[in-house]
Amino acid sequence: MKKENIKAAEKLNPGKPAEKLNPAGPSNSTSGDDGHYDCLKLSNQLCFPLYAASREITRTYTPLLKQLGLTYTQYIALLVLWEEKSLTIGDLGRKLFLDTGTLSPMLKGMEEKGLISRIREKDDERVVKITVTQKGEALKEKAVSIPETVGSCLNLSNEEAEELYKILYKILSN
Repeated sequence: MKKENIKAAEKLNPGKPAEKLNPAGPSNSTSGDDGHYDCLKLSNQLCFPLYAASREITRTYTPLLKQLGLTYTQYIALLVLWEEKSLTIGDLGRKLFLDTGTLSPMLKGMEEKGLISRIREKDDERVVKITVTQKGEALKEKAVSIPETVGSCLNLSNEEAEELYKILYKILSN
């Protein structure tokens, strides 16, 4: 493991030696049977606490978003649209790390609710532009307290949250 990855792994899993964490799967170790399969223990997987934490955080959002009639994925799409106002499906997908196969049905539902409009570009009909509507923009005020509410449910200091944010975006930038 690279030195910076060891430091990040130790922060994410205090008390566990980073060399034992295995984000990519089985190592190429050819040592004997003693410890050879340790890399396959769930407790040694970096992916599992990321997955479980993501599910728990998303679960925290669910009742708050239900009041707005939104799913988590619709909410994060609106976060981008509140900031950008209008962008293509491709650009939205890149910002959310989602493919068009996932986005298209979700956006269709948001359009049916009147939260967004989808318009094909005149110059290139393959390009679809997404724009937040007045109704979608109105949800912004109702959603403004959600980040703080969810943040208060996490057992992290501001410094820990900022460090985790940096680490996660470092992973996403690969």
